[in-house]
Formats: sequence, C-alpha cells, structure tokens
Amino acid sequence: MSKKIFGIDIGGTTVKLGLFDESGALEEKWEITTRKEENGVYILGDIAASIKEKMAEKNLKKEDVLGAGMGLPGPVLPDGYVEVCVNLGWRDMNPEKELSALLDGMKVKSGNDANVAALGEMWQGGGKGYHDIVMVTLGTGVGGGVILDGKIVAGRHGLGGEIGHFHVRDEEKEHCNCGGQGCLEQVASATGIAREARRAMAASDKPSALRKYGDSVSAKNVLDEAKAGDEMAAQVADTAARYLGLVFSHVALTVDPECFVVGGGVSRAGTYLTDLIDKYYKYYSPISDNKGIISLAKLGNDAGIYGAARLILD
Repeated sequence: MSKKIFGIDIGGTTVKLGLFDESGALEEKWEITTRKEENGVYILGDIAASIKEKMAEKNLKKEDVLGAGMGLPGPVLPDGYVEVCVNLGWRDMNPEKELSALLDGMKVKSGNDANVAALGEMWQGGGKGYHDIVMVTLGTGVGGGVILDGKIVAGRHGLGGEIGHFHVRDEEKEHCNCGGQGCLEQVASATGIAREARRAMAASDKPSALRKYGDSVSAKNVLDEAKAGDEMAAQVADTAARYLGLVFSHVALTVDPECFVVGGGVSRAGTYLTDLIDKYYKYYSPISDNKGIISLAKLGNDAGIYGAARLILD
C-alpha cells in the first residue's frame, strides 16, 4: 500500500487538513474549527485528535504514514520554533515538536503558511513548471512565500516572504496585528479592503452600491461591485492594487522570480485584480520589461495542504 501523508493548513478561522498518498494525489480533505481561545492552546490537540480519527477511519497504522506537514500563520525557524503567530495568539513555542508528541512521535515538518502554499503552487498549481516563484496570499492577512531553485527561502530568522508587513503607508494611524502601522496587510488583505471601503463610505456622501452592505461590507462585495462599474468600489480596489504593485516591484528587484502567483480568497476576483496589480507593478519597476509575470493560483484553498504535504517529501 502507498504511504500516506497528512497536510495541515492552520488558518485564523479553520484548520484545513488533507490526506495524500506519497505520489501527491489528494485522497480526502476536511476542516475543523480553529479554537483560538486562551491563546490557541486547543489548536494542536484538536488537529492531533482529527488526524487520529481519520487514521482509525481509514485503518491506517503509524507505519503507514510518512508524516504530517503543517503550514503556520507566522515566521517559522528551521527547527520549527515560532516566536509569534499573531492571528492565533501563539508566542514562543515549537508547534512542530508539540504536534509530533501528540501524534506519538510521527514525523512533523512545518513552515510559514504562505511559504508552504507557494511550495504547493510550484508543485501542482499556478507555478508548475517554474523553479523561482513568489506566492502572494490575499486572505485575512497578506502572506508571501519565496521559492528559489525549488526550495523555500525562509531566511535566517524565518522572516523571508513576510511581505504583508512591508511598510507602505506613512499616514496610517491604526496598528497592524504585528504592532506596526501602515503595513501592506492593512490595505490589501480581505479585512484591509473591507476597512478601506468603510473608510471611503464614511469620508464621502457619494452614491455607491457599497452602501447597501454598510459596515458588513466585505472584500468580495468591493471587488464584485468594482467589476460591475461602481466608482467608489473601483477606487478602493485600485488603492489595494497600487500598494500590491509597489511591493511586487520591490520584491522583483530583490529576488527576481520567474513568476508571482496570486492566491487567497481575494484572488477570486481573477484577472480583474491581477491586471490592476500588473499595471502598478510595471509602473513602479520601469527598469526592465523582462521580469517575472503575474499569474493566478490554481489550487485555491488547497494550496496550503498540498505544500504542507510536500514538506514531508523533502
């Protein structure tokens, strides 16, 4: 029987899990709730219980499983230690070692969730065929993953690819979850786009389709209405794309990838969004037309579990 691998993608709302065979075929996927109470103390126990339940259901023994890979929403050091995962409440811990202990010594490898998603997209998704990609994940936050020569570049301190915390806006007064002000995440994530929309509605009496959503407006509402021609929504979308294009230009002039892969829930806006980003990306990097292209992710919300599983095969 082919050996199995578990892929785990820990998000701020749900934990996505996948069961793969060693060839990389996804056999089953499911989700559990991310219980963030008491600084996320329940999360790893819930994951271990879910994996054990799945193993029992499939009649899998420990020796049938190569391991479990895990994507975490924060910087991860080579030994699995994380200083902070701001959206989970985790600080100063090693989730990799803790989960391995909860799974009776099963091999566990971990990486930053965006880095792991990038690995998944390079393996089987929008970056397939390339060896040097930068994945940008637009979800609750903004994540980045750098893959060079087919390997994750996490950096000496695990900060490689944390593009969501590039400072882009001097006039921003509110604080990001990281403690900074003016981060890309504050304007280009799903929560950031929604916040920009609320600000735009409050700052003007201009008619807009956004007003029917009120304070419950979402990034999807903004992008859908922008595509439908609403002026205020289009302005909010343009602002997010401008800052993304600026950061893409900085990354391109530092890392020079073959391809930027844009994923996460916000990327469902499709080429409307990537075309906007590309306009500003080119504007802010006029030094050369010969630079990395921008493409859409193909694995959707499964990129994280694919990449997490791929960690075990390295």
